[in-house]
Amino acid sequence: MKVGLVLGKFYPLHKGHLGLIRFASSHCDLLYVLVCASDKEEISGTIRLSWIKEALENEFFEDNQVMPEVVPILLNYSEQDLPNTSVSSKKVANIWASKIKALLDRIDVVFTSEKYGDYLAKYLKCRHIMFDALREKFPVSASGIRKDPFSHWDYIASTARSYFVKKVAILGTESTGKSTLAQSLAAHFKTSFVSEVGRQVVPQTEVCTIENLYEIAVSHAENIQQKTKDANKIIIVDTDLTITRSYAHFLFEHELKVEAWVEQSNHFDLYLYLEADAPFIQDGTRLNEAERNLLDQSHKMMLDKYNIGYESISGSWKVRFQKAVELIERKFEIIKKPTRIE
Repeated sequence: MKVGLVLGKFYPLHKGHLGLIRFASSHCDLLYVLVCASDKEEISGTIRLSWIKEALENEFFEDNQVMPEVVPILLNYSEQDLPNTSVSSKKVANIWASKIKALLDRIDVVFTSEKYGDYLAKYLKCRHIMFDALREKFPVSASGIRKDPFSHWDYIASTARSYFVKKVAILGTESTGKSTLAQSLAAHFKTSFVSEVGRQVVPQTEVCTIENLYEIAVSHAENIQQKTKDANKIIIVDTDLTITRSYAHFLFEHELKVEAWVEQSNHFDLYLYLEADAPFIQDGTRLNEAERNLLDQSHKMMLDKYNIGYESISGSWKVRFQKAVELIERKFEIIKKPTRIE
């Protein structure tokens, strides 16, 4: 049995990394993929390990391909103990070889795209096979992605893209055009949107219960997590946790407390608030116009309470859309750059 090793930061995981892993797996029976995560790096090793595991489970091998055993392993390390450098060095390679020997009993071949692989293989007493050293197949670097993810979007592994997606929340009281605007913006930017789930749970605001609001908060957060995986650079979300909390306070004088993952799912990069100067349309599910305007005040008080800054949008439906597009492009101007692989 031939045992191979691929090691790297995968910071983030990109298609060049997947190409290397795929190549290495075709040359051995057992392949270790060592995720090396320093204590100084922003993206945790746990997240990077999950990217690789998800890629292996869902999209890595063709259906008719014999799947070798590929074992991802996480190595969290301190830069005080292990050198953190991209420069190929015999001294650095020797230190890392000692650490790898302590982790893995046997390595027959190491696969890299760098000169350091020769040094590492020497100290591991194994072969080194180079892959795409000139970056001809995958002309991309992880550092380039970190610096400018949108310009390298098509090179980022699909399992890692959600980390870089920018999230836009569309907020406002009832009958301000949130749902229509969210769908229109998603179509304009060719991406996903998350609809609000309130009407799926409660047919009318007046019959809402506090239990309904907890259900809405959790269901909406789950939808955000799921849709973000398929988003194209940005995701448009109709309503957020702050608005659900405002309903809890407005209807029941209740403070809505949720689990940490629900909070985390509702962190946004841009908040757009639709003002209540839009024509009020009673569709049979909403509060009356006077209550709707009081709810508007409640929403803004809740946003202030949680120190959430937002961009205010008013005017006709057409003007609201134009302003929203301008604000999103100004905030994330990089989304206008071409990203196709040549």
